Amino acid sequence: MNTPDLLRAHRLVPVVVLDDAASAEPLAEALATGGLPIAEVTFRTPAAAEAIARMAAHGGVTVGAGTVTSTEQVDAAVRAGARFVVSPGFSAAVVRRCQEHGIFVLPGVSTATEVMTALDAGVDVLKFFPAGSSGGAPAVAALSAPFAQVSFVPTGGIDAEAAGDYLALPSVLAVGGSWMVPRAAIKAGEFDRVTELVAASVAAVAR
Repeated sequence: MNTPDLLRAHRLVPVVVLDDAASAEPLAEALATGGLPIAEVTFRTPAAAEAIARMAAHGGVTVGAGTVTSTEQVDAAVRAGARFVVSPGFSAAVVRRCQEHGIFVLPGVSTATEVMTALDAGVDVLKFFPAGSSGGAPAVAALSAPFAQVSFVPTGGIDAEAAGDYLALPSVLAVGGSWMVPRAAIKAGEFDRVTELVAASVAAVAR
């Protein structure tokens, strides 16, 4: 299954910050057990590349690299086994490097100009970021009117309650968020709690 189909199937993308790569395997198990076998591991800590490699090796979770802002990080993500790359903004260099590697890229946009730039680069599945402070679901709906060919994955400032507003939009493939994978819970090794939060989120989307 390709990445857009995975996003459409799961509707949620846990956005993960891992401070210790040793948390990668138990987190992957918690996600799989909770019914959400996909994750975006952000390049916000030194542990990111190793964590991606460990989660990829687990086999039960499709893992991508997030907060990718340079071609060097693209290369590191690919070496680690990431299946997709997510960027907070649009970088032509990052997009080109992902295309060279043949890996799915989800660049961030928040304006019509950025959407057009992405389309010029051959990308029509886009991260809407930061969603919460960029107009929320109404802004996504407004952008969808002139860009009917574009699918969005809103991320940033979204909680469990707000997710439904975005997912109700036909142009939204999935929503990214961290409410089901709290950094503090992962750091404390509270993976049973993570499993419960993931399962509850999956159930809420299914309703």
